[in-house]
Amino acid sequence: MQRIEFRGAGVTIVGDADGPAGGVPLIFLHGGGQTRQSWGRAIAEAARRGYHAITIDLRGHGESGWSPDGRYGIDRFAEDTRCIIETLGRPPVLVGASLGGFTALLVAAEPPPAIAGLVLVDIAPRIESEGTGEIGAFMKSAPNGFASLDEAADAVSAYLPHRKRPKDTSGLMRNLRLRDDGRLHWHWDPAFIRPQPDEPPRDPARFEAAARNIHVPTLLLRGGKSRVVSEAGARAFLDLVPGAEWVDVAGADHMVAGDANDSFNTAVFDFLARHAPADPAGTGEPGS
Repeated sequence: MQRIEFRGAGVTIVGDADGPAGGVPLIFLHGGGQTRQSWGRAIAEAARRGYHAITIDLRGHGESGWSPDGRYGIDRFAEDTRCIIETLGRPPVLVGASLGGFTALLVAAEPPPAIAGLVLVDIAPRIESEGTGEIGAFMKSAPNGFASLDEAADAVSAYLPHRKRPKDTSGLMRNLRLRDDGRLHWHWDPAFIRPQPDEPPRDPARFEAAARNIHVPTLLLRGGKSRVVSEAGARAFLDLVPGAEWVDVAGADHMVAGDANDSFNTAVFDFLARHAPADPAGTGEPGS
């Protein structure tokens, strides 16, 4: 795994890369409030199969730069992604979860640059307000940060009761920052979760129009327990993108890769084997 940096649309985007540099690129775009570490073992599995896997921190998240003007409209994330694609030399497959999925959807629908495939992880043009409300409430629930790692771990466990609370909470430090007040705060720019009246709202009609313009192999992965994407929302997406595939990941909630990483990997790499096969030697030629 190699730490890398890209120049986005006015900010530095930090990521990790693994696998042969000449292999089919896979760009993993995490959800709002997450980081590039959100993909479990998917990156290592991609590299093992011969893909050039790239996972980034979206602007305002993790180690990436914060928007100088404090604005985080969806088009900012899309422009950063286009800047990254233009450095690669060959069209990538975009794998986007939640906010990263909305970003990938716009990039896929509005070339150039071209992409080779699209995997949307528990996101679709029509989403459920109850589920997104729960996410927003969690992200705004600790404006004054935490006194300790254990306190932060308790907050995560309350939000994700289906996950076992780890005995060792040190790994959580990757998602926290010690600020000048001596308290631990989540890694994202506080401006990211503030109302942004100057930015256009995320209009479902815009994303439906984008979906109609997708002409690359597409997979929708839905968490079987998701409260963000309903079955009706998934079926509506399939109507918009003829030929798109849909897999429900049993036992997973909205954060599919974190909830059921083995099932996530199986679905993603089965799809890729059929539509964007790896080049194990990294020579630019598809694998058999």
